Amino acid sequence: MDILPLLSHEKLEVYQKSIQFLTLSAQVVANTPRGYAELCDQLKRAALSVPLNIAEASGRTGSLDNAKHFTIARGSALECGAILDAYSALQILDPKIYIDAKRLIVAEVSMLTKLCMKR
Repeated sequence: MDILPLLSHEKLEVYQKSIQFLTLSAQVVANTPRGYAELCDQLKRAALSVPLNIAEASGRTGSLDNAKHFTIARGSALECGAILDAYSALQILDPKIYIDAKRLIVAEVSMLTKLCMKR
């Protein structure tokens, strides 16, 4: 069995967590009651923005360019956290899923904060 080669960003724990969150956010959207299309759209866009900007940052050669994209990813992760809070406040998200998703987001933001300062 061949081992699939990885790109540099795929080796980052923060990228792997962002993909886990993206998967979880797709489940959240799929189980959102009708009438919350704007909230679903916002979550989909913000959740997708995180891994895409991490990948882009990893592909940049200049430290300022890296920091810019890690900062964008961090902002999108923070936005995901706020969206989760909105879901929770509106009582349209299972509390266990909220806790799991929030843990992922907090871990992502922590790692991205370090990456922003490191660059």
